[in-house]
Amino acid sequence: MTSSNTIDRREFIKVASAAGTGLVLAFYLPATADAAVDTSGGTFEPNVWLRIGTDNRVTITLSRSEMGQGIMTSMAMIVADELDADWKNVSVEQAIAHPKKYGSMSTGGSWSIRGHWDIWRKAGATARMMLLSAAAAQWKVEPSTCKTEPNVVLHSTGKKLSYGELASAAAALPVPTDVVLKDPSAFRYIGKRMKRLDTPAKVKGTAIFGIDIRRPGMLFASVEQSAVFGGKAVSHDATQALAIPGVVRVLPTAKGIAVVATSTWAAFQGREALKITWDEGQWATQSSESIWATFAELSKEPGTSGDKAGDALAALPAAAKTVEAIYRAPLLAHATMEPMNCTADVRTDGTCELWVPSQSPQAAQTEAARVLGVDVERVKVNTTLLGGGFGRRLAADYVTDAVQLSKELGKPVQVVWTREDDMQHDLYRPMTYNVFRGGLDAAGELIAWHHRIVGPNSRGLVTGGSKPPYAIPNYLVDYHLKEVGVPIGAWRAVGPTQNGWVVESFVDEMAHAAKKDPYEFRRALLANSPRLKRALEFAADKAKWGSKLPKGVGRGIAAVESFGSSVAEVAEVSVEDGKLRIHRIVVAVDCGPVVNPDTIEAQVESALVMTLTGMIKDEITIERGRVKQSNFDDHRLLTFEEMPKVEVYTIPSTEPVGGIGEPALPPAAPAICNAIFAASGIRIRTLPLGPDTLRKR
Repeated sequence: MTSSNTIDRREFIKVASAAGTGLVLAFYLPATADAAVDTSGGTFEPNVWLRIGTDNRVTITLSRSEMGQGIMTSMAMIVADELDADWKNVSVEQAIAHPKKYGSMSTGGSWSIRGHWDIWRKAGATARMMLLSAAAAQWKVEPSTCKTEPNVVLHSTGKKLSYGELASAAAALPVPTDVVLKDPSAFRYIGKRMKRLDTPAKVKGTAIFGIDIRRPGMLFASVEQSAVFGGKAVSHDATQALAIPGVVRVLPTAKGIAVVATSTWAAFQGREALKITWDEGQWATQSSESIWATFAELSKEPGTSGDKAGDALAALPAAAKTVEAIYRAPLLAHATMEPMNCTADVRTDGTCELWVPSQSPQAAQTEAARVLGVDVERVKVNTTLLGGGFGRRLAADYVTDAVQLSKELGKPVQVVWTREDDMQHDLYRPMTYNVFRGGLDAAGELIAWHHRIVGPNSRGLVTGGSKPPYAIPNYLVDYHLKEVGVPIGAWRAVGPTQNGWVVESFVDEMAHAAKKDPYEFRRALLANSPRLKRALEFAADKAKWGSKLPKGVGRGIAAVESFGSSVAEVAEVSVEDGKLRIHRIVVAVDCGPVVNPDTIEAQVESALVMTLTGMIKDEITIERGRVKQSNFDDHRLLTFEEMPKVEVYTIPSTEPVGGIGEPALPPAAPAICNAIFAASGIRIRTLPLGPDTLRKR
């Protein structure tokens, strides 16, 4: 975007391409007869993102998934602001999945706002300019003598026309090739605290999540899967299951054996009555202990080289002081409140309709088309509200059985996972084994850094965010990727959630080895990372770093740049009789332009809840190829009394738009662990914290 906030077609194509799409795919401003413009009914649809009716209503189409992060409201704020829409006349509807017209509809990687900031602004500004031109033509005046106010166009003489009155005329105009965007000083909604549009329906209980879907003649199914990853059903006896009232069929599926019934409860009961013989496969003897042992052995050998500078392996032996440490990050479940579910209706004409709480409706569309052997255009996907996503619903594995069963039975079928299914058949955050070696010179300067990572065979999930942000003359990150039979997937903040913890914990170790203040040590190393340095300084200032603390309280700091944003956090904790109490966490966020401050605060707070749950509660462990944990009794969540006081500070910024759903996770764990060391002298290198971890050694 230029400084004048004018964006031409060439520049817009560049912006859209940077977001991973092209102009036609992401913005879809067709100039042909198939344009989304309805002149007969007076509806004005200048692009795929909005339409204005003759009733003066503005309807904004959401192509991303609302899973509690507030995108429904934030996207509407961006479009409505550039449109100069009256907020009370704005409503939002969920887009039906389309393989092309919205670009990627995947909601992950904190990409929604940062990938669509310019695109959505242009959508609103395009409509505003067309409405203004329509009014000028009707009044036979120069457009420069007109201006917009919420849902109206005004002339300098005082004449006024509403958007609804102009809808038909605007629909007949050509779409402008160049659009002038607002100066941020003119924003009406962006940067303001706006109430969430999805809150009223959720409070009233009328909001529709995937699990709420009901269709005429619908059947319900529950699928028994192999307890061991990769296991297969050899045979099954359905006699007792079919005797359960309401059970109508027992069928094999891609994932196991399905019990189909007239209610979810009957399906669950029938499933419990099944007798299945399993071939447990190659991972039946796998355990957490054997995985850690495999990783430890691999870590002794040189790995595949990743990020590097200088020659760390040569610099380490020459260092005046070296530090070595091993960090272990555990398997974690997503533990969404709404279990996986999908409703499918495969019809006799070969079409299919899905109702699914998905972070990637196009993935669901593609998976259904694959199962049916049809083109994706024959699959309609209705994206419902999501009862939590956290990366789990980027996959479409829970769609397969519903489609297969509906095709077989010729009726709509809803497959619902139990909590135990969700816990024991998740796509987990991978466990990783991290070996660090660091070297200091005689002046205590960090001159060498070697980080070796061992983990499952998925580079982005394991090594993402492992590059240190600091100006270290010699560093090397290498890795071993090892398949261990445990299914893994994107967990909120993915690679940086683990690597942020281990990197920021080890740099803290290096600071103490150098006998330097951990904040000042980092600050001196961030000369080449001014945005992260500013976040670090901001957090330290707000937390009053260096001020006196109550006896027994320790303070820790960490800073991580991820998903286009820089976040620094300071934690204050105490340890008494082996029990941790987290008193306060101060968070400084630079995410570029702020859309809704309430959303930022909510996302930061929820990120801290997930971090703390993963730190002080229960990990996922493997025994005999199975997940030992099954529900919230042995995979506990953070409680209200364990939540610390949180202070969120948004740094005024002209930096590019960044994400907010994930960036607050990576610095939280190291800030807390570093504070634990300051309070107790105990260095945390393995998570989650065990019952005796914090007892004096």
